[in-house]
Amino acid sequence: MASSRHMARKWKVALLPGDGVGPELIENTTPILEAVNERFGISMDLSVGVAGFNAIEKYGTNLPEKTISLLKGSDCVLKGPMTTPEGGGSEISAAVKIRKMFSLYAGVRPSKNISGIKAVKPGVDLIIVRENTEGMYSGLDFRVSEDTAMALRVITRRASERIGKFALQLAKKRRRHLTIVHKGNILKESDSLFKESILRAAGGHSGVSIDEAHVDAMAQWLIKKPESYDVIVTENLFGDILSDEAAMIVGGVGVGPSANIGAGYAMFEPVHGSAPKYTGKGIADPVATILSEAMMYEWMGIEAAGSAIRKGVEAAISKGVKTRDLGGRSSTSGMCKYIAKRISK
Repeated sequence: MASSRHMARKWKVALLPGDGVGPELIENTTPILEAVNERFGISMDLSVGVAGFNAIEKYGTNLPEKTISLLKGSDCVLKGPMTTPEGGGSEISAAVKIRKMFSLYAGVRPSKNISGIKAVKPGVDLIIVRENTEGMYSGLDFRVSEDTAMALRVITRRASERIGKFALQLAKKRRRHLTIVHKGNILKESDSLFKESILRAAGGHSGVSIDEAHVDAMAQWLIKKPESYDVIVTENLFGDILSDEAAMIVGGVGVGPSANIGAGYAMFEPVHGSAPKYTGKGIADPVATILSEAMMYEWMGIEAAGSAIRKGVEAAISKGVKTRDLGGRSSTSGMCKYIAKRISK
């Protein structure tokens, strides 16, 4: 149960609707937040900010100063999917900017079977913990000549130990099994440092079983026996790829939530993209966004609220109230309204 301190305070949450289907997902899932807050007596101030591709034309950037001020005055962020332009000279994504700005070093991406959603394998309940601030996404990507480009992969002991400690603490709360994923046979120095730092952070393991796997092997084992994994910790690029794979195993990226956690600040977002071809059609799957909201309440220490959201999602799916990608006929708004009503009971 949440402490009275968590229930009594007023939470300031920044909403960044984003691009493509993002605005309709945030709009349609906001009533779920309102239903949760009313049921559990949670005081929450929701403020909307502009960020993403849609902001570039008007503000010249995907993360305007006004939005940055909003974020700095908030406790956390609920972010819709955003389109990031490609090509040389284009801005880095708004999500990466926010992660770096608030040092949201832990990317937490759970993948768990939901009854009623077709999956590759049953019995899956794992979390991929991704180091969020460096690796191949350090931002050191540049042209050195007309014909040559370079990207620098940065791995530091400090960041690796920090993510190792986070993953270890998470494993202690679950099935006490941690898997370190790396490519130390090829990336001999950087991934050796990554693995060594995590093992050093783990110390005597504190009752947690620790093993390791090369990233290419993990890509196949996630398909063959995903049920055998608990917490997987890895660097930025590997975590980005593997977490999308893990989401597909339990039903698709449309049901994949995520949290980006730092010291006292966090951002929550679905793992899927902005899906512009589905914009305005009312068929976007809201489950990933809704489950990201559940993770937000759990981060706040209000576990009962997170549990109520998860039960609402499960109830909707069991009754066939689900979008087309999940085999149903419901609209985005229809599914969200059902879940909000279920929570309000």
